[in-house]
Amino acid sequence: MTPRNPYRTLSGTSRLAGVMGWPVSHSKSPRLHGYWLAKYGIDGCYMPLPVEPENFQAALISLRNLGFSGVNVTIPQKEMAMPECDELSDRARRIGAVNTVTFSKDGRMWGDNTDGYGFIENLRQEAPDIAFASGPAVVLGAGGACRAVLVALLDEGSPEIRLANRTRKRAEDLAKEINDPRIKVVDWPLAPEAVAGASLVVNTTSLGMVGQPKLEIDLAGLPQTALVTDIVYAPLMTDLLLQAKERGNPIVDGLGMLLHQARPGFHRWFGIDPEVTQELRDFVLSPD
Repeated sequence: MTPRNPYRTLSGTSRLAGVMGWPVSHSKSPRLHGYWLAKYGIDGCYMPLPVEPENFQAALISLRNLGFSGVNVTIPQKEMAMPECDELSDRARRIGAVNTVTFSKDGRMWGDNTDGYGFIENLRQEAPDIAFASGPAVVLGAGGACRAVLVALLDEGSPEIRLANRTRKRAEDLAKEINDPRIKVVDWPLAPEAVAGASLVVNTTSLGMVGQPKLEIDLAGLPQTALVTDIVYAPLMTDLLLQAKERGNPIVDGLGMLLHQARPGFHRWFGIDPEVTQELRDFVLSPD
C-alpha cells in the first residue's frame, strides 16, 4: 500500500533536503524522496528549490546555514556546484559535475555525482545477469549524462566503448577529456559494424524524449543477446526500446536510473538506504 499519512507533521528537529535548479517544477525528486520519507517514517522534508543561476552560490550557502542536510543539484547548476564544494568524490571529479551536495556538521560541503551509480544499479536490478566486461558497449551522446555513463562503464570493466554523437567533434572532445583508450569514437549515424558484437547499447541523448525528434538507428547488426537501454523515461518505452524489443533484445527503461541515483543522497541525509521497488516506480509515474 502506498504510504500516505495526511496528519504527518514536521518537528523542530526535522532533517531538511531538496533539489536546486532552474526550473525544478518538472522534477520528480520531491515525489520520490517524499515517498521514502513517508515509507520509513522519517521526520524530514525534501522540497523543490527553484534558484536562478546567478543566485546559486548565495542560495547554497544559505541552505547550509539554515541547517539543511543537503541538496540535489540539477541542470544547469551541476557544474556550478563543483567549485563551491570543499571536498569532491572521485567520481564527481572525473565526471566534472556534482548532483548531490551534503552539508557536514562542521559546515563543509561534500560534492558527489550519483548519475553513473544510478545507471549501473538500474541495469543490475532489471538485468541481474549483466556482465559489463563481457563485450563492447555502444553509447550514444556526448553530454553530461553521457560522461557519467562512460565513467561508470569504464569502472565496471567495459573492454571497449564505441561512442557516437550527432556532432562528432563533441564525442572526440569528450573521449579526449576522459582519456581512456577503451573509448573509440564512431560515426553517426551508426553503421552496422558499429553495433556488431556489442553486448550493450545505451542512449544518453534526448532523442526519443517527449517533444524531441525520434532517434533514428539501425540495429540490424546488433546481437539479439545485447541489452538495450535508454536513460529517457518520458516516454517510458521509447522508440529505441520498442525497436529492440521487437527484434528480441532484452531492454531496460530509464526510470530506474532516476530512482537509484537518489539513494546515496537519501542515505547520507536521512540515514537509511532506501529500496527501489515496483510500488515506488508506480507512485513516481502516477499523475496524482
